[in-house]
Amino acid sequence: MNENSKTKLTPVFWIALVIVSALVLYGVFFSDSFESVTSSMQAFITNNFSWYYVSLTTIFIAFCLIFVFTPMGQIRLGKPTDKPEFKTLSWFAMLFSAGMGIGLVFWGAAEPISHYFTPPTAAPETDEAMKESLRRSFFHWGFHAWAVYAVVGLALAFAQFRRNQPGLISSTLRPILGKHVDGPIGTTVDVIAVFATIAGVATSLGLGVRQINGGLNYLFNIPNNIYVQIIIITIITVLFMASAWSGLSKGIQYLSNANMILAGLLMIFTLVLGPTVLILNMWTDTFGSMATNFIGMSYDVAPLNEDKSAWLGSWTIYYWGWWMAWSPFVGIFIARVSKGRTIREFVLAVMLGPAAVSFLWFSIFGVTAIDSQMTNGGYADLATEVVLFEVFSNLPMGLIVSIVAVLLIGTFFITSADSATFVLGMQTTNGSLTPPNKVKMIWGVAQVLIAVVLLMGGGLTALQASSIISAFPFSIILILMMVSTYKDIAKEQRSLNLLHEPDYEGTEYEKLMKDHEKEQAQKNH
Repeated sequence: MNENSKTKLTPVFWIALVIVSALVLYGVFFSDSFESVTSSMQAFITNNFSWYYVSLTTIFIAFCLIFVFTPMGQIRLGKPTDKPEFKTLSWFAMLFSAGMGIGLVFWGAAEPISHYFTPPTAAPETDEAMKESLRRSFFHWGFHAWAVYAVVGLALAFAQFRRNQPGLISSTLRPILGKHVDGPIGTTVDVIAVFATIAGVATSLGLGVRQINGGLNYLFNIPNNIYVQIIIITIITVLFMASAWSGLSKGIQYLSNANMILAGLLMIFTLVLGPTVLILNMWTDTFGSMATNFIGMSYDVAPLNEDKSAWLGSWTIYYWGWWMAWSPFVGIFIARVSKGRTIREFVLAVMLGPAAVSFLWFSIFGVTAIDSQMTNGGYADLATEVVLFEVFSNLPMGLIVSIVAVLLIGTFFITSADSATFVLGMQTTNGSLTPPNKVKMIWGVAQVLIAVVLLMGGGLTALQASSIISAFPFSIILILMMVSTYKDIAKEQRSLNLLHEPDYEGTEYEKLMKDHEKEQAQKNH
């Protein structure tokens, strides 16, 4: 495939744009109907397919572990001589920023405090409710979420860098579908992926703008309305467009590093000035409790407990759908930045690193919020977007830290939008690793316009529901992706004679490594 065809807009671009535009217009002009239809569809999926969602997300974890504990993990995502494109810390920062970002800041204190008031089994506002609130938060943002991302990222990275396939979701299915991925089936797969990405990211951008506005209102009494939100989103759009124009190795990498620094400062500050010993004790206790109950929690659908089943549908099943809806975006991005890593290195980093940070984040901000509620009260009636700022207001130098938090939300916002424009550009230009800036700009503007229109029309919740609904058909693609990827990697393992850990003698690896050593020796001379 020549370079021109790689950067030319494909039918996926136009089909996805038409579908999203139609849904946005529907949401603006018939908002009540749109919300009713999407809510009904989401409720139907939640009520009838909880068993499917919890089983599938747990299978994702098992699938990833196969590559950790078998010789297949030694295979590199790329040629045997390829080296990682990014330093490990920058790589990790980009994984984390793309995968969690705004959501973690938004829910870091708000989710534990919500579970504290309305836990699934414990009595509300008790010590047991505090334990359960953290255990559920760990569970929702931990290994299951990142296993979903790892499945997509691994499939894409192997197809792109080992098999030289286009960076498209459909390309991962070639080992089982063959030439059919080049026709209507492949186009359908890519359209579903693009739609899920647009809807998911536009929703997150809308939530991010609301939290920034909520924080500014809480701190400086700046009005919390659509006009201020449009100003905020305009400023941030200019910034993320500049970042997108500068490319992956500069814009997103630098912003991701800044995100980790700001997030680290917030965590250290809150850990030191908050209830330090309680935070550390709760982190330890909660991790142990989650590990002990992990299998039971993974398959819990409460079939004989209507209240708990409804709670699980509103939280756990909702999250599993949300992570699947986000997986095309995050998976494509983490695949793009992971060239040169071994499969084992990739899986361990993706599944363990960000999950560990999430556990620490929820421990620090969740425990501090609940402890503040126990001491001072006042959290029960707070809007979700201002819970974090209420936490900081009860700590020394709260105003300064709150300003840092607003900056962090802004940088996460920019990183998410920037990453999404890159991913959408790839998906609509035949998987180009360097999509043209004009295509990235089109998608950047489209995302922002969708977020603004839905903020104005009140259709943000319905679009979020649409994104989660799209996760259901995409889950079938994920199953096929696992089968296809395992088949392809197992074939590679056999061709390399990697039956034991590891033996390169007489394989392609040995020849390539010797050739590489000769090239390096010639360069040195």
